[in-house]
Amino acid sequence: MRRAELRIRLQPRATREEISGERGGAIVVRVTEPPVDGRANDALVRLIAKRAGVAKSRVTIVRGARSRDKLVRVNGVDEAELRRALGA
Repeated sequence: MRRAELRIRLQPRATREEISGERGGAIVVRVTEPPVDGRANDALVRLIAKRAGVAKSRVTIVRGARSRDKLVRVNGVDEAELRRALGA
């Protein structure tokens, strides 16, 4: 089974949702939701799933659910394919 794991630096409460490149080996993702009750994490999962063309259930936050620095796993794509889809 193909799967990819990426380091993500999440910036909640942004003015718009976007993937804004890479910094320090992590992909920087901005979401409009606040980091309250998992809303920012949910927005992150939705954005990655949409960009990667997979179901939300295939995107998992492996580590860092309560941190800005996260490790995200996406099943069904390889890392090169995922980076291309995210524009990173």
